[in-house]
Amino acid sequence: MDFSDHIKSLADRTAKLKDNVQTEEATKNALIMPFIQALGYDVFNPMEVVPEFISDIGTKKGEKIDYAIMKDGEPAILIECKHWNQNLDLHDGQLLRYFHVSKARFGILTNGVKYKFYTDLVEKNKMDEKPFMQFDITELKDAHIEELKKFHKTYYDPEQIFNTASDLKFMNELKVLLANELRSPSEKFVRHCASDIYPGRITEKVVVQFTELVKRSFQQMISDMVTERLKTALQKEVAEEASLAEQQAAQRAMEEAATAKTVETTPEEFEAYYIVKAILHPTGYSGRATVKDNLSYCNVLLDNNVRKPIIRFYFNGTKKYVIIFDTSEGTRVDVNGPEDLFAVADKIKTSVNLILGS
Repeated sequence: MDFSDHIKSLADRTAKLKDNVQTEEATKNALIMPFIQALGYDVFNPMEVVPEFISDIGTKKGEKIDYAIMKDGEPAILIECKHWNQNLDLHDGQLLRYFHVSKARFGILTNGVKYKFYTDLVEKNKMDEKPFMQFDITELKDAHIEELKKFHKTYYDPEQIFNTASDLKFMNELKVLLANELRSPSEKFVRHCASDIYPGRITEKVVVQFTELVKRSFQQMISDMVTERLKTALQKEVAEEASLAEQQAAQRAMEEAATAKTVETTPEEFEAYYIVKAILHPTGYSGRATVKDNLSYCNVLLDNNVRKPIIRFYFNGTKKYVIIFDTSEGTRVDVNGPEDLFAVADKIKTSVNLILGS
């Protein structure tokens, strides 16, 4: 099992176990020690991992931190642990004190679900107040896994991690800033946007007007980006992932159209069919979707089974619409063309889930 698969397996395990973990000690044993092991360290080897690492703080002697990952006999990474449902924002000061008096380059504050990674970007030998990387392991992204891999025993290079930590930290802060502006644009941001395009004086009335315009522009931009990604996924699947079953389904559709002169699958129906496949691509069921045309409508079926309709296109009349089987009776949605299917992607996925009984 490679590192990515190991971490994803740990993420699934954490999501299943956490509600049954009652104490901080159980959190360490069930969630955090497996995480340290996933990084390639032997938690039972005191030359690699020291539990209850003693770190004297000023006049306080014998202060302990939960784990220290060792390199060449010195602590390289300090790990402070809390119960899985505790808010980590209330405990970063404790790790900061330990970090200050040790030779460790990195500190990790975790409750086994959320992880915060710290170093000393601002002032040498003094842990930064803000982490350069943080994530919820149950919602792990590929980018997090790539950065986390750098902490694996096999690949650990503190200088490389430190050199990229600054970019990670500022990117995280920028994402938070942009997310806040997306949800609720600040007056400063609105005035900045308006000043570049509004010809007159920026009054309070103009600020109110542009606040709504900025929010709508953000939403439209994101919608356009999502649509473009779905179209790209469609093009990639059509170009690179056409399986034998898909080729056979297309061949059957063409043969049926050739033998039944009154039934012809139009280019518009084929376009709609491939858009449905693109929408289903992330779910893993795209390859099981097939097209079957009829005189008055065109079906997209699961496993080419007429008893398992996903969606039905009515494109031959003056008023175009589709029936999506996301309920037992189906839902009618009026459309202008195949591209409108992107707006009802969730209903199409729900239709497949209903068929599969999930």
